[in-house]
Amino acid sequence: MGLAIFLALVGVPIIEIAVFIEIGGRIGLGSTLVLIVATALVGAALLRQQGLATLSRARATLDRGELPMQELLDGVCLLIAGAFLLTPGFVTDLAGALLLIPAVRRMLQAWAVKRLVVRGHFHASATGAAPRGNGGEVIDGEYTRLDDGAAPEDTETRR
Repeated sequence: MGLAIFLALVGVPIIEIAVFIEIGGRIGLGSTLVLIVATALVGAALLRQQGLATLSRARATLDRGELPMQELLDGVCLLIAGAFLLTPGFVTDLAGALLLIPAVRRMLQAWAVKRLVVRGHFHASATGAAPRGNGGEVIDGEYTRLDDGAAPEDTETRR
């Protein structure tokens, strides 16, 4: 994991610099800078629109009494997309733009949930992922601690 983070921190800037040089050589410095600023502005506008739509869906899901798992996963993807889009560079802009596409987010989320299920951190259900428990049925009931020295009550007479 540490190696992957190191490679990302070193590799991404090197790739971005190489792409800057290549594109700058083809279209010129001024056009390259305008393109970078334009992609950041367009990305921020799209991010705002999709973020507000995701928030609205999350509220509607909560109003129905359900957990907004899909909306939370979308929110995380949009947060990452925003960081990529606001970072100057064509490669990070491409990654951020891909995360704005709902189909790409669904594939990434399915991969992430599958990976968490395989590792045993979560189990998947029809309504999304939930922390792993014993998976059994919940039975409501009452109990009396016998180690306190108290005699158990007769539950039949209490009804």
